[in-house]
Amino acid sequence: MQLRDYQNDIVVRGTDILNEYKILYLSMEVRTGKTLTALTIANDYKNVLFVTKKKAISSIKSDMLEIGYDYNLTVVNYESVHKIEDTFDLIVLDEAHRLGAFPKQPKVLLTLKKLSHLKPIIYLSGTPTPESYSQIYHQLDVSTFSPFKQWKSFYKWSHEFVNIKKKKINGYDINDYSEGDKDKIDSKSKHLFISYTQNEAGFKNTIQEDVLYVEMGDTVEGIKTKLLKDLVVQGKDETILADTPVKLQQKIHQLCSGTIKFESGNVLVLDESKALFIKEKFKGQKIAIFYKFKAELLMLQNVFDNLVYDVDDFKEGTTFASQILSGREGINLSSADSLIFMNIDFSATSYLQARDRLSSMSRTKKNKVYWIFSKGGIEDKIYKSVKKKEDFTLSHFNKSYGIRKKTTA
Repeated sequence: MQLRDYQNDIVVRGTDILNEYKILYLSMEVRTGKTLTALTIANDYKNVLFVTKKKAISSIKSDMLEIGYDYNLTVVNYESVHKIEDTFDLIVLDEAHRLGAFPKQPKVLLTLKKLSHLKPIIYLSGTPTPESYSQIYHQLDVSTFSPFKQWKSFYKWSHEFVNIKKKKINGYDINDYSEGDKDKIDSKSKHLFISYTQNEAGFKNTIQEDVLYVEMGDTVEGIKTKLLKDLVVQGKDETILADTPVKLQQKIHQLCSGTIKFESGNVLVLDESKALFIKEKFKGQKIAIFYKFKAELLMLQNVFDNLVYDVDDFKEGTTFASQILSGREGINLSSADSLIFMNIDFSATSYLQARDRLSSMSRTKKNKVYWIFSKGGIEDKIYKSVKKKEDFTLSHFNKSYGIRKKTTA
């Protein structure tokens, strides 16, 4: 395995930045090779910790074996990082944007700060601030050498770098910290970043998105109508309760793909229309399917007899299935003919990342992405928001369905 010319160039530039500032942020788009670039920069160190998502661990270990470096590499997922002892001289944080929550810091932050104390860090992400420039503070706060280290908390930092506004949540005014000042933030941090796009790398394929609609059965439509009106649907053995705005939003979202989670915690597949549509529409193709809710996986398992859940098992004659959140980063599905979403996540980050899983330098055909929506369902409304890089919030939901007061049952 060899690096491409642009990767070798980034290695040289990145090494200089890391040596000088102890922070390097590789903002390289999907499939442009940021993992191999980071592993090569790390070749100057003896013991390296690589923190990533669980589904990406095997791929990173495989890349390390193929490229043949002999330093000690430990690869763990973010959920296991608390088990790691401090024996490293370099930390690599893959998909680092996941550390960008604000105003409160993510739970894993304190653990990472202890592990990386006085150590250099390489950050990796194709989308460092996908929803707000305010997402950069906690990412860089992991490092002892953060350019924002004089501001001891996000709240103190925000008074300098965020245009703080007010927004109403359930009738109360709260601070909205989402409008980070890009120019001010860049003035302090841009020197730490190296960006590279698929276009610069010479990618020929582009994403072609199509929305396909499915008519849901009368049962689902009847439950949706009653739930929106009464906020509760009582069955013989189970109850669907939407006694809070969030629960109403979730229940409608579930129903639009033909599943429901009852108040008891049990789940049920009510309508297999979406899965049956996918099986018929894409017959003969090698496809990868993203789903949102666990009950949707049950539906797929009922309809498809060749599902696999690990990319290494994805070959001709099989169909790959993954939950959107767990599969949106770190996996390569470029061998698929089409990528299909049987539902859609509220997160703009999920939209931007998951739909790009087909991209590859070696792929010559278009990246065909299909969204399977119910006619008149919530999915279209979510899609319009996330395409504008906006999360679909409770406010969006209330406005879409004409809900003007707090939901009670």
